Amino acid sequence: MQKTWFITGASRGLGAQIARAAIWAGDRVVAAGRQRRAIIDGLGPDSDQLLPVELDVTVADQARAAVDAAVSRFGAIDVLVNNAGYGHLGFFEETTIRDAQAQFATNLFGVFNVTWAVLPIMRSARNGRIFNISSLGGVLGAELASLYCASKFALEGFSESLSKEVAPFGLFVTIVEPGPFRTEFLTPESLRFADKVVTDYDDRRAQLRTFFERRNGQQPGDPAKLAGAIVHLASEAKPPMRFLAGSIAADAADAKLAVMRAELGSWRQLSVSTDGNYSA
Repeated sequence: MQKTWFITGASRGLGAQIARAAIWAGDRVVAAGRQRRAIIDGLGPDSDQLLPVELDVTVADQARAAVDAAVSRFGAIDVLVNNAGYGHLGFFEETTIRDAQAQFATNLFGVFNVTWAVLPIMRSARNGRIFNISSLGGVLGAELASLYCASKFALEGFSESLSKEVAPFGLFVTIVEPGPFRTEFLTPESLRFADKVVTDYDDRRAQLRTFFERRNGQQPGDPAKLAGAIVHLASEAKPPMRFLAGSIAADAADAKLAVMRAELGSWRQLSVSTDGNYSA
């Protein structure tokens, strides 16, 4: 059965790849991005399968207008992919509240804006799949990425809670947690760096920035394959709550779970000792 997808951040990178994979699968796609012209350049003009729409996810009115346009054209939204986002890098002490607000405005509140606009449609239809694109940075924290990881950890908590709220309506939420993939994420167009400098961090800052810059174009993950996996998951009767993408992400999650289990075991006696001696 033909599905209608609504994909944010679809002008390039993973969002564009997901749009192409859905179209190749015979589905219809509403491809949203900040510049409609960029979407058309990458995916093509309006057609029976494609509707490019302009959307800044940080603007709630634009989200509602884009969703209204999608429903007006195709009659429904079956799959929502909240993909729009960017990474702000810098040691926390070198960032500002404006940096944090901007990071959360796109990576978290942008997801809220689009999901608020789409949910009534899916709930009414008693049908829908929501894919929230998180990151390995939503599974474990990393130096130089405190703001980015904070936004993705928050996205994961939201997604897990939302999945329980909408499950009775036949809706599913899947958190996609990619490791390093060969997208534009590490390019200057997608990354932002803190401007403030604290000299104690100079050596590590230089090393880590060099690491990120050299990693660009060398990531092992294939975004076209990840896009295909997401299209596959959209047809699963019971898609997973979390989908770790790539061997690096899977191995890192395994390692974190092992550390968490060991730490829980080591401190379990003290943990349970905090229960009160209350009568029933």
